[in-house]
Amino acid sequence: MNRIYHNPNCSTSRKTLALLQEKGVDVEVVEYLKNPPSRDELVELLEKMGMKPRELLRKKGDLYKELDLENPKWTDDQILDFMVRHPVLIERPIVVTDKGARLCRPVEKVLEIL
Repeated sequence: MNRIYHNPNCSTSRKTLALLQEKGVDVEVVEYLKNPPSRDELVELLEKMGMKPRELLRKKGDLYKELDLENPKWTDDQILDFMVRHPVLIERPIVVTDKGARLCRPVEKVLEIL
């Protein structure tokens, strides 16, 4: 099943979804701010993408600064906990297909898994 973890307020996310639709890809749209992934889902996504939690952390926005998430004292487990509690800290969009998963920044990254 193809899935995009999407934020309709994000231009990169909208462009990625539009590219998927343009390519005729049937995709489940998950507005992750309304329906956040569980901790287990996040771990699975990170494994599929070959990423560490800190690499998926959204650095823009006040919350990142308020929580001092740039500080190296935070472990991967703690960063995951922050992302579960505050899904706005998850970078987007994430696309999952049968060929893998990618953080689609830039948008063209999605082409690697189509």
